[in-house]
Amino acid sequence: MRQFTIHADGGARGNPGPAGAGAVVRDETGSIVATVSEYLGVRTNNYAEYEAVIRALEDVHALAKGALADTAVMVKMDSELVVKQMNGIYRIKHPDMAAQAARLRELAGPLGFISFAHVPREQNKDADALANQAMDNGG
Repeated sequence: MRQFTIHADGGARGNPGPAGAGAVVRDETGSIVATVSEYLGVRTNNYAEYEAVIRALEDVHALAKGALADTAVMVKMDSELVVKQMNGIYRIKHPDMAAQAARLRELAGPLGFISFAHVPREQNKDADALANQAMDNGG
């Protein structure tokens, strides 16, 4: 089974404001196999958090080369909201967030396994830097 770890982060300067998504995808050896740094226009920080995971999962789909059922993904992020929503602890009330969650679930569905874990901001510095780089370059 292929294994990937995604560190994802999103942010917005102002809420809503210029937003960016950042993520680092590592394989089972710990090697970086993909990165995300995308400017998202004017969005909320929560939208950007979801978008970072979505874009990273799109990269995992490409890397898995059709063997999605034999692929496991661990998503680590400092957004407690997204982690708890994806783990079914918090309800998703806002329509934009419900749409983002639906997109994420669609990408996660074919995977053999996916989990979401909350990590302290200090353990998410690479993804945070990529999200900030996106906001710096795009906004």
